[in-house]
Amino acid sequence: MFTKRVTVDRVIKAPADAIFALLADPSRHPEFDGSGTVLAARRAGRRLALGESFGMDMHWGVGYGTRNQVVAFEPDRVIAWRTLASGVLIHLVGGRTWRYDLEPVEGGTRVTETWDTSTEAAPSRVVVGRLEDLTRRNMTRTLERLASVVE
Repeated sequence: MFTKRVTVDRVIKAPADAIFALLADPSRHPEFDGSGTVLAARRAGRRLALGESFGMDMHWGVGYGTRNQVVAFEPDRVIAWRTLASGVLIHLVGGRTWRYDLEPVEGGTRVTETWDTSTEAAPSRVVVGRLEDLTRRNMTRTLERLASVVE
C-alpha cells in the first residue's frame, strides 16, 4: 500500500518571491523539473492564477500532454495544481496534485514540495502507488534544480 502524500523540502538561498515567480510561470517548469518528463508549456508568457488551467507537453517513454488546474495560489507562499487527463480519460487516470509551500527562514526560503494522490482517479491509484519511490527521488532532484536556477 502506498501513502497518499510524498513530501520533500529544502532551504533554498533565495527570496520566496523569486522562487514563486518561477513556479507560477509554466514556460519555466522544464528548467527545474527533476523527472526529465516536462518538455514545454503549451502556451508561454503568462503567470498562473487560482482556477486557471495550463497544458504541458510531456515525454515518458512516449509523448503526451497534460492539463493542469491551479487549485491553490497564495503569492509568494503557496501554489498547487492538479494534473488531469483529457476527455473521458479524466475518470480513469490523473488527478494528483503538485503543491509547493514557501516559508521564509534564516538564509532563504524553505520550499516544501508535496505530491498528493488522494484525489487520483480510482483506476490509476495502484499504478501511481508503485511510483512513490521514483517520485520522491525526482522531487528531490526538482528542488536541487530549482535551487540552481534561483540561487
